[in-house]
Amino acid sequence: MLIKISPFSAKTKTSFSGGLLISALLLGLMSSPVQARGYLYQMPDGSRLITDHPLINTKAKLVRRSKDINNMGHYAARRTLRAKRQMRLWSYLIYHQSQKHGIDESLVKAVIYTESYFNPNATSHKGASGLMQLMPATAEKYGVSDLYNPRQNIIAGIKHLVYLMKLFPDNIKHVIAAYNAGENAVVKYNGIPPYRETQGYVKKVMKHFKRFQLAAR
Repeated sequence: MLIKISPFSAKTKTSFSGGLLISALLLGLMSSPVQARGYLYQMPDGSRLITDHPLINTKAKLVRRSKDINNMGHYAARRTLRAKRQMRLWSYLIYHQSQKHGIDESLVKAVIYTESYFNPNATSHKGASGLMQLMPATAEKYGVSDLYNPRQNIIAGIKHLVYLMKLFPDNIKHVIAAYNAGENAVVKYNGIPPYRETQGYVKKVMKHFKRFQLAAR
């Protein structure tokens, strides 16, 4: 059984081996009394996939595993609802600061969504922290005293995006790549670096960017 979850979508499509496709609300999706192992994967296009068996020879990233697939469905639902609530909480600040610095707020939201899923307490294994996953050196550059302060984190992240947009004018993909891999890497390779993580990152941010633009319209 495979369950694909589109970001910020209240519905999913479930595919069974028999070819039957159904749509259901995520919270009521995993109602089967049969207990099976569950695996939650992050797909290259930014969507998430719940399955009862591990994926082999795939570019998908394993996010979470559980002895009971029911827990996986509830976890994904809670995470999506949390992201929506957090986004609403900081939407005005994102809008105001984006207007102030002349940047599309949809891009800012796409970066935050990809970086932290709107979790202000997110921390990566590399030391990036907060909503926009700022590295300590970047945070210091923009005067951030508390990496986990959402307001400081968002403002600094926006300023950094604006800085990158000036370095790579009229090339949003290079800006996104530089946010992930650093501007020196983009300059070195004269484009998106040949790093698997960065190439996947650019695709995810661009997908969410277009989604947020459509939602804004």
